[in-house]
Amino acid sequence: MATGLAQRLLDWFQRHGRHDLPWQNPQTPYRVWVSEIMLQQTQVATVLGYFERFMRRFPDVQTLAQAPSDEVMQYWAGLGYYARARNMHAAARRIVDEHGGELPDNAESLRALPGIGESTAGAILSLAFGRPAAILDGNCKRVYARYFGEPGWPGETRIARRLWAYARQHTPADRPGDFAQAIMDLGATLCTRKKPDCRRCPLNADCRALAEDAVECYPYPRPKKQRPLRQARLLAVMDDDRVLLEKRPPSGIWGSLWSLPEIGEGFTAEDHARQMLGLQLEDARPLESFTHGFTHFELQITPWIGRKGQSAGVADEGQLRWYSLARLPGVPAPVAKFLANLPTRNESS
Repeated sequence: MATGLAQRLLDWFQRHGRHDLPWQNPQTPYRVWVSEIMLQQTQVATVLGYFERFMRRFPDVQTLAQAPSDEVMQYWAGLGYYARARNMHAAARRIVDEHGGELPDNAESLRALPGIGESTAGAILSLAFGRPAAILDGNCKRVYARYFGEPGWPGETRIARRLWAYARQHTPADRPGDFAQAIMDLGATLCTRKKPDCRRCPLNADCRALAEDAVECYPYPRPKKQRPLRQARLLAVMDDDRVLLEKRPPSGIWGSLWSLPEIGEGFTAEDHARQMLGLQLEDARPLESFTHGFTHFELQITPWIGRKGQSAGVADEGQLRWYSLARLPGVPAPVAKFLANLPTRNESS
């Protein structure tokens, strides 16, 4: 039997919830899984277009498992948090190899796959399989923290443990998928981080934060900590309308994406091109620096640009390849923006 909180959310969801999201029609385990991975740290509005394109290219887990990693990363480029894509690709191969191409329908096997934690496993089980499994994404944490007046930052283990207890207590045995979608929808549409619409909330009658007139104080924010500033110099080697790209290592920022080569510490642009890229660089000069923010640090990027020397050659294979500016592979968003705004040949002469 559903608790009062669960029943009110289910009644609200029936009338006001989101029922036409692309991964709901059809709501297969594969589509739910892909959407849940994309929705980690990313808003629904951003995910919609990426999900549709991803599904057209990788309509099932077998297609995803067989695809080259470069192509998977290309369809993910711009969504950020690229470890999600690498983990999902690795998980797809394990699903094919170990589970006959079908997502497992139990929590233990799901959590054993790369990139699937307890909340994502719960979402797959409840939404795709109708199993009463709890979820606790960012929206759910906010709803529970406000409703129960739970003080503390949800990233703290002690607070997370209490929020998980609320989630398990109130997830109903009947319609668990609707409940999971309902609480996510409530957090996304009414119980928003800023300016929540408490007047229309189905839980407003006994919400502790609302009773305290302190809704925007919950959940407590992450303790402030200044993000360190890191520096990087990226090198754009041009050959007419082509640019030289280098595949980044699997780990670290922009893992496995194609990007501009990073000039090594202590190297000039010319030295790096000659010693690390195997070519002569002409007319090298720095362009205006810009900053890109990551979760734990800020990256100040100073791009350099130069032309490939007439007698220079570099193998167009392996980790270094020439790409037309009009047909770039999956590259990090700030690099794509930089390349899209490169000075024209007339401006650079």
